[in-house]
Amino acid sequence: MTTISPQTFHFLNQLKQNNNRDWFQDNKSAYLAAKENVEAFADEIIDSFKILNPYVSPDLTGKKSVKRIYRDVRFSKNKDPYKSNFGISIPTSAKGIHGPGFFIQIEPDCSFVAGGMWMPESEHLKLIRQEIDYSADKLNEILGKSSFKSFFANGLQQTDKLKTTPKGYDASNPNIELLKLKSFTVASFFSDKALQTKDASDEIVRCLKEIIPLNKFLQEAIATE
Repeated sequence: MTTISPQTFHFLNQLKQNNNRDWFQDNKSAYLAAKENVEAFADEIIDSFKILNPYVSPDLTGKKSVKRIYRDVRFSKNKDPYKSNFGISIPTSAKGIHGPGFFIQIEPDCSFVAGGMWMPESEHLKLIRQEIDYSADKLNEILGKSSFKSFFANGLQQTDKLKTTPKGYDASNPNIELLKLKSFTVASFFSDKALQTKDASDEIVRCLKEIIPLNKFLQEAIATE
């Protein structure tokens, strides 16, 4: 079973403290070894997850799923040239279409598995709110399932949320807190130690499995066909 190696965490810790091109070039071999480790870890997860989720592209591999470590600093106040983490993206929508997906971050003391839909465009947000208003029982059943709560005890993340009621909805709506959300995401954190155990990839797959019904709910909400 593939795990995240201590050397990968060590490289990321060092990169965070030496986020500059000279250091990175001098430690390029350590970066490539860490990247290869994460790609192998992602391969193991993706191969298992494809069996559970037919919407994952059969062509997706660990190498294709691991995002670039180079940051786009053109429009950012943070000019660090490199990310201090490895991101693994598992999309289930067609290329170029913004829909719900799955994401894994590998970072010392900040690794997590996430899913859902972050900041949907206005038309999709309107459709999701409409679906919540019509079918809140279905969403609440997903969020209340014991196996789901074992990974996502706090439910949907509350960071992206309106302070007032959304247009067209009344403050007395029993699901107003869900309707105020502007993103519909969940995240479960994994310790460095957990990612170095032999069942790490299996545990992540179990976590990803619990996100499938949420993503299905969101996908059906935004479907216009």
